[in-house]
Amino acid sequence: MSHTERFAALDPLLPPPPPEAEGEAIVAVTATGSRVSGVLQRYRHEAGDAALLWSAAQVWQLFPDPATSGTEGFDALLGAFRSRMDTEPAEPDSACVVNWPSRDAEAIRAFLDHGLVPLAALAVRTGQAPPAPVTGGPDIRCAGPEDFGTVLDLCTTTFDYTGLVAHRRRDQTAELLRPALRRALDEPTTWLAERDGEVTGLAQCGWIESALGNQAGELLPPGRWGYVNNVVTAPAHCGTGVGRALMARAHRELHEQDVVGTYLYYNPLNPLSSVFWHRQGYRPLWTSWEAHPASALR
Repeated sequence: MSHTERFAALDPLLPPPPPEAEGEAIVAVTATGSRVSGVLQRYRHEAGDAALLWSAAQVWQLFPDPATSGTEGFDALLGAFRSRMDTEPAEPDSACVVNWPSRDAEAIRAFLDHGLVPLAALAVRTGQAPPAPVTGGPDIRCAGPEDFGTVLDLCTTTFDYTGLVAHRRRDQTAELLRPALRRALDEPTTWLAERDGEVTGLAQCGWIESALGNQAGELLPPGRWGYVNNVVTAPAHCGTGVGRALMARAHRELHEQDVVGTYLYYNPLNPLSSVFWHRQGYRPLWTSWEAHPASALR
């Protein structure tokens, strides 16, 4: 079975595996004599890098060869990864990361055995019509640059919660958010929910082209996709249907661009978002498995 056929058998929405990543080769042999391999990349996010909102500062990322299969194969490869980690110390703000198709249950067994946790999932919504507007819901309007302060406050407060169930909250969260939020508000792709003049939530979205050779093309089928970047409900209004109303509007707007589907990232351990996004018709395509700090890899 070719690499492309293997990925297609795991999940028909997976694109063909990309060319081998550049980096340090990691090689292992299973108990039955099969050779498995991967590529290790190391990188660092410096102060002021927005990626610190969802990533450790020091990252050791393993890219398994797409031919890797079975619990035994991943167990051997992750064992070699652990041995490589033993050759030099990891910093406290560090992580080992493996991004892999969500439906590969045999790999999941090995990830769990080696101390990796599913901290992020890329989820997709395809083949569904946009939902009808929510009756009796909040008013929804497009946000603009004049709403920057309100948008920043909402986005910042959501990290107070996600810091409990995902990556730890950064003290400089607001500063890291500012540049991207200012750019986003120059486009008509952020919607605010209001009730009696009070902002109760927001949905920040956009579009992206997935094509052979670009980063999106390594994760999604080719075509134009709607991207749901951030959905926030003000704490006092949680559970009142704000998120559902916002996404009814956002999905209609995104689908007007003739998209293949929509996608987003969510934290599988978040007891709120994991339930909400599944009800919205999303399901995991890729899962990011991580050990924090990197020395926690077994």
